[in-house]
Amino acid sequence: MNRMILAGCAALLAAGPATAASAVNRDAEPRTLVVTEGGSKTELSLAAGETVQFCNSGCFVTLPNGDRQALTGSETIEISGGNATIK
Repeated sequence: MNRMILAGCAALLAAGPATAASAVNRDAEPRTLVVTEGGSKTELSLAAGETVQFCNSGCFVTLPNGDRQALTGSETIEISGGNATIK
């Protein structure tokens, strides 16, 4: 019984912390996302070619075209040609 409990604890530790969402700007010019997390809005500026991580525990993101999406924290937003896609 103790071995099962230890194995369960080891599995939880091996899983590690939750991952964050990421955004990749593949454009040659900077892009801005508006992130609302925990009731607080923040502008997230991405330079050309930059990748950033954000949104550790769920958030809403306003994309460059004005669309608003809910994220759980495991997605990747790719911006190319001024358009954003969520993977």
